[in-house]
Amino acid sequence: MILKYLIVFLVSMVPLVELRCAIPFGLSDAFNVALNDNIWHIVLLYIVAILGNMLPVPIIFFFARKVLEWGADKKFIGKFFTFCLKKGEKAGNKLQAKAGRGLYFALFLFVGIPLPGTGAWTGTLAASFLDMDFKKSSIAVMAGVILAGIIMGLASAGVFGAFGAIFNKA
Repeated sequence: MILKYLIVFLVSMVPLVELRCAIPFGLSDAFNVALNDNIWHIVLLYIVAILGNMLPVPIIFFFARKVLEWGADKKFIGKFFTFCLKKGEKAGNKLQAKAGRGLYFALFLFVGIPLPGTGAWTGTLAASFLDMDFKKSSIAVMAGVILAGIIMGLASAGVFGAFGAIFNKA
């Protein structure tokens, strides 16, 4: 059982898939924890996934931008690092343009709505590019990760499909 939680933890740390993939995997039959099983397994699953998703946040905030700028002109990694720099700058600028004074709330929503290209990695990188306060941005990112976990858990449980089936019959 510990190995399965370790897998959820590690998957939550992976960029692009993050918690958005770890939660459905953890709730799947592959993990052998159905929603009607012991609630503490589900709570522990969420805690492990959130911790795994949040672990890279300080590293990304303080070092990713410097590493990306360093590697942007290197032969083999330059294109990828330049892509990441442009993505972080674009996300940061877009976030700032739309948010105005509600920048931390916008960061929360950006991370919390599970769409491709959003999440803790991109949100933290954007916060770093915008020179946002580390503590406030980390709280916004964590709240967004929790929201994304709730949304993915509900989606995995079929709640959204059930609502669609109910309202499509009307």
